[in-house]
Amino acid sequence: MFDWDDLPYFLAVARFRQLSAAGRQIGTSHVTVARRIDRLEARMKMRLFDRAARGYELTPQGRRMLPAAERMEREAERLREEMSGTVSGHRGVFRISMPEGFASFFCQHLRAGLMERFPNLWLELVTLPQVGTLSRREADLMIALDPTPASPYHSEALGDYMLRVYGSETYLRQAPPIRERGDLLAHPFIGYIEDMIFARGLDYLEDVHPGIRCNFKSSSIFSQLAVVSDGAGLGVLPCFLARRLAHLVPVLPGELVLRRTYWMTCHRDVWQSPIVRQVSQLIRDGMELHRHRLIPVDDTRETA
Repeated sequence: MFDWDDLPYFLAVARFRQLSAAGRQIGTSHVTVARRIDRLEARMKMRLFDRAARGYELTPQGRRMLPAAERMEREAERLREEMSGTVSGHRGVFRISMPEGFASFFCQHLRAGLMERFPNLWLELVTLPQVGTLSRREADLMIALDPTPASPYHSEALGDYMLRVYGSETYLRQAPPIRERGDLLAHPFIGYIEDMIFARGLDYLEDVHPGIRCNFKSSSIFSQLAVVSDGAGLGVLPCFLARRLAHLVPVLPGELVLRRTYWMTCHRDVWQSPIVRQVSQLIRDGMELHRHRLIPVDDTRETA
């Protein structure tokens, strides 16, 4: 006989295809997941998954069962919310991969709303935004600076943000004046290590001036921010980070403005999960609410 308690295990394995990732989603060990799947198949007297080196793949019987299982999940979630009186009763780990700069923005402006909306969610942030984290099922959702090729991923634009060239007030007072882009070549620059750039969107010095060469390089945006803040030179920084520091000043503000786009990506099969869709929508709503921080209309400093 079918046990309703086995349903979350079936759906997690169907979506993540790996026992460890499914266990993380549910909040249990991969051993327990494997045992529950074996028990479900035995009770239903059919094989729902093929075990392969790359993970668990649904059999024809498993694929036929999936739509009905997802309908049951949605109804169970709706009933749980009605009975508990909470906005969402979803339980388990939800892991998001994102660039460290966006992670700072997320923690300051979006995290509280998400955790209030999903009080039983165990949120994990991974600041290594690479497709490998998705292909190995190490994250439920990824925020990145480039879209991901369609198959097997669902990828959509999340929102734009603005960058400028910044320097500290102390540095700019004693440095050669900057009246046009060519003057930038007389200044030390802080930027990324070229062969460690993980997204095309971070390769932006060519957009500022093709002749710029960095005197200090780091794979960390916060290291770059610290060095620029210390008065060591100029750097291209997201406005939502630089505007928190009152002594950082945009250079050629009427001319040097860059825009990049954050993209949200997940596996196509995981995209059907109600929790993934709800978290994604909450992040989109938060991005729109704080659009003035991502794309500021003036050069005033951040106060909150």
